Amino acid sequence: MSGRPAAGPVPDRLEPMQAVWRDSPRRYGRVSRGFHWLMAALFAWQFAGALLYVGLGDRAVTRLVGGSHFTLGATLFALVLLRGAWGLANLLRRPPHRGRLGRAAVAGHAVIYALMIVVPGLALMRQYGSGKPFTPYGLPLMPGRDSKIDWMVAPGDLLHHWLAFLLLAILTGHVAMAVLHRTLWKDDVLARMTGRS
Repeated sequence: MSGRPAAGPVPDRLEPMQAVWRDSPRRYGRVSRGFHWLMAALFAWQFAGALLYVGLGDRAVTRLVGGSHFTLGATLFALVLLRGAWGLANLLRRPPHRGRLGRAAVAGHAVIYALMIVVPGLALMRQYGSGKPFTPYGLPLMPGRDSKIDWMVAPGDLLHHWLAFLLLAILTGHVAMAVLHRTLWKDDVLARMTGRS
């Protein structure tokens, strides 16, 4: 015997720098985790503003929290596109979802991604159709004009609000499933998104 320890998985602290940033079958990399938690915080702020508006109406606290709603919505739209592209680039390396629960998780994530694109997409289309200028972070994204495009405004007026609350309900279920995985099924899937192996 040589006395050397048996070969096994390389500890995270010894992993090459590239492996730390990219996803692996054991956990999500730093980029995926950064997208996930940044977007979770921004969505929490967005929904807090929306719920305050529904509960309290147009008040100072509502305007304080909801005043950034349009800008953050556009930011989230850009982030979900970047996150989706990063996820596709890492698709074959990501932690697997096995069995019926795994397939349900994949379907649930697909619905979340679709709504994260559709909800702000409808709002941006409505904003453009309204003819009002839109300058998030001072960038002239949409110039103002006198005319209005009704067919672009109508879907946002009709669906943005309700689809946003559908997204909130599904995201609440997403969090509840992570808790159930840990407490009921003793499967700490949340560790994959916190960087623990």
